[in-house]
Amino acid sequence: MKKVIGTFRRIATLGIASMLFASAVFCTSCDSRKELVIYNWGDFIAADTIAKFEKAYPKYKVIYRTFEDNETMYPNLNNSYDVIVPSEYMVTRLLRENRLRDLDWDRLPNVTKYMDPMFRSVKYSTDKKINEGMLNYAIPYLYCTVGLVYDANRVDLPMNSTDPQEIWRVLFDEQYKGQIGMYRSMRESIGVALNYLGYSINTLDEEELEQAKELLLNQKENVAPALGIDNLKNQMAQGDLAASVAWSGDHIVILDRIKELGKTGNIDMRFVLPEGSNWSIDMMCIPTNAKNVNGAHDFINFMYEPDIALRNCQFVGYSTPNTAAREMLDPKVANNPCYYPDEATFEHLEVYYTSEEYDEKYEAIWRSVGASF
Repeated sequence: MKKVIGTFRRIATLGIASMLFASAVFCTSCDSRKELVIYNWGDFIAADTIAKFEKAYPKYKVIYRTFEDNETMYPNLNNSYDVIVPSEYMVTRLLRENRLRDLDWDRLPNVTKYMDPMFRSVKYSTDKKINEGMLNYAIPYLYCTVGLVYDANRVDLPMNSTDPQEIWRVLFDEQYKGQIGMYRSMRESIGVALNYLGYSINTLDEEELEQAKELLLNQKENVAPALGIDNLKNQMAQGDLAASVAWSGDHIVILDRIKELGKTGNIDMRFVLPEGSNWSIDMMCIPTNAKNVNGAHDFINFMYEPDIALRNCQFVGYSTPNTAAREMLDPKVANNPCYYPDEATFEHLEVYYTSEEYDEKYEAIWRSVGASF
């Protein structure tokens, strides 16, 4: 994987939360609207989207909750949510566990009309049945690539390089101790280490995984990275960090915050996408324990209204799967291969795969590395 400019975004997000809380407490017995519970990433929806949806569908009252990454979302799914927005690899796990409802595409005319057809040919899973049935359960919301965001005034990288070792080396270089950021996220952190070492981000090879674990443990001890997700954007914009792993959408957010802070003359923030890195698709799904299935379909379809999709991708900074919204974007964004990879770039990127074997091996590494993180 966030977007209408820094302070406004934070105030607006807090405003949404406080308004929703107030609406929940104020005369709940007088409110005949049916609750619709959305569980989404933090900073991942335009500030006015919920209000617009409730205006378009006055029979619903939205309860909006957020999570920071897939792994913190997963254990909370015993609670009842009507729409969740996991990444594609977590979707495949939830499908294996029979935790998602199938979608009624007759109730999603906007998705039928505007979803980029490329999402029908993505290899989401090594499991053929899950791969072929993915879009029966999950609709692309936004997508991104994983690369390095860095201040070119402080970090010297070869021009136009896509070599993973040349790009990721800064994150493991002791000369940048205390100056780099790492996501506190299992697949992204392990994926960066594997990509740097020249391995697939989906490897199951024991020796390769062990090398990645040792690399991350060494990084923790000798490079002392700043950890987190949303907080890293602010630290990069303020000049506290020289480089960080980043979703492509975060680069756009950071650029806006640099302008807002008046630091455009001091920071030269760039984003580079290594060959063999990850591209990630966050997808809207309806859990099996959802209580408002009709409202969930209405919400998913609403998010594919072109003006709503445009506003969201501009706010968040991530790439839209909505063809009409993309046509309305600034061509500098819509034609940037880091944000909207072309076919040649996609050939050298991977989505994360998941299976019981993947989950077991990667979670074992994360227990070792994540605990020390």
